[in-house]
Amino acid sequence: MSVLVVGSVAFDDVTSPSGSVKNILGGAATYFSLAASYFTQVRVVAVVGEDFGPAEQRVFQDHGIDTRGIERAKGKTFRWGGSYTDNLNEAKSDFTELNVFESFHPQIPSAYDDTEFLFLANIQPALQTNVRRHMNGVRLTGCDTMNYWIKGTPKELAETLKLVDILLINDTETRMLAGETNLLRAANKVLAIGPKALVIKHGEYGATIFFREGAFGIGHHPFRAPALPIEEVRDPTGAGDSFAGGFMGYLASQKQLNRETLKRALFYGSVMGSFAVERFGTERLQSLTREEIDARFGVFRELTHLE
Repeated sequence: MSVLVVGSVAFDDVTSPSGSVKNILGGAATYFSLAASYFTQVRVVAVVGEDFGPAEQRVFQDHGIDTRGIERAKGKTFRWGGSYTDNLNEAKSDFTELNVFESFHPQIPSAYDDTEFLFLANIQPALQTNVRRHMNGVRLTGCDTMNYWIKGTPKELAETLKLVDILLINDTETRMLAGETNLLRAANKVLAIGPKALVIKHGEYGATIFFREGAFGIGHHPFRAPALPIEEVRDPTGAGDSFAGGFMGYLASQKQLNRETLKRALFYGSVMGSFAVERFGTERLQSLTREEIDARFGVFRELTHLE
C-alpha cells in the first residue's frame, strides 16, 4: 500500500556539538519519505526551487519514492538554519527563508487519488484541511503541527484535527494545544477535538500513544515505547519526521489496523528516529538496510520485556 506525505523539502544549515554542515537536504517530507520508504511505497507532494538539482532528486529516486507531486517553482528552495547547544532536544533557529515554500498550495496529482494512507506534515492547517478533503478516500490520516500554528491559527487547526485519525506531536505542543499542564488530561482534551489516537513524542525518552475510547479496538489505556540510548547524537533535526515516517510507513504495510499494530508502529517510529540522529541530515537514512532496521527493532523489544 502507498503513503502520501504533504510537506516541505528544504536545504538546512545545522550546527551541533558534533560539528557544522551547510546546504544539506532536509525538510519534513524528505525525512518522512526516506524513513517510510523502507516499509512501503511513498509519494510526495512538495515544492522546490531552481537550486534543487539532479543530486537531490536522486536521493528520492534511489529509494523508489514517487516525486511526481513535487512542484518545481522559480526561486530558491525553502532554507533553514539551526544550532543545538546544551539541549539537543531543542534547536535555536538561526534563520528561516521560506522562499518558494511561502506560496505553496499543494496540488495532488490524479495518479495519487488511490492513496490509502496520508500524512499531513507540518504546514498551514488550512492547507492540511484542503488536502484531507481532497483525499477523501484514504484509509487513515496522520498529522503533525507545531507551536506556531497552535498559537496563531487555533480555529483552523481544530478544523483539521476533526478530519485526521492520528496526531503526532511532542509534550510541549500537547500541553499548549489542550491548555493543560497535566499530560494525561491534556491528551484526553486533544482526543476530544477529533483524532482517534494521539502520539506524544518525548524526544530521548521515547513516545506514548493515547487512544480515544472505542477507537482501533476495545479499551483506552495508553502505551509507552522507550527510546534507545544513542552513543552520539549528531543531528536531531529530522528525528520527529523520521519517527512519523517509520510509524506511518509500517502502518501502510499492514493489512489490519488495530491497537497492537499501532503499538508496534510506535517502535518502528522510534527505530527510524534513532537512526536519523546518528548522522547529519538524511545521510544515515539514505544508507540503511531493512536488516539493520529489524535488528534495532529487536533491541527495542528487549527493552520492554523482562526475561
